[in-house]
Amino acid sequence: MQQDGTSRKPGNSGVTARRGDLFAPDCPTRQLLDRLGTKWVSMVVKVLAEDSPRTVRFAALRKRMPGVSQKMLSQTLQALVADGLVTRHVETTVPPQVHYGLTALGLSLESRLAALRDWAETHMPEISAHRAAEPGAR
Repeated sequence: MQQDGTSRKPGNSGVTARRGDLFAPDCPTRQLLDRLGTKWVSMVVKVLAEDSPRTVRFAALRKRMPGVSQKMLSQTLQALVADGLVTRHVETTVPPQVHYGLTALGLSLESRLAALRDWAETHMPEISAHRAAEPGAR
């Protein structure tokens, strides 16, 4: 019998994961944190949010994200499009121009990422002090 707040997926051998059970591989929170927890995802979302509702061309996006390779940016954008957080529009020009923008779902994520950035900015001095006091910490 399945408990309220659990999910059962085909091929899951009857193992259920409670919502928010970060130790379970099929936990929705864990799956999204695995995807969203990269620096490139948060940077892409921030850049696209700054220009929203306008879209941003791939080349312009890359210029605004120092250090990202073309391959990594492409993979990050593909993942965000697949998750429904970003839209992709190709203009049939020569050469083709590819534009990206946030969906409503992506915009709702940006506000959460902004809260995390605010928390980090507020607490980074304290965290840095702990790191400096801890041998072997980076």
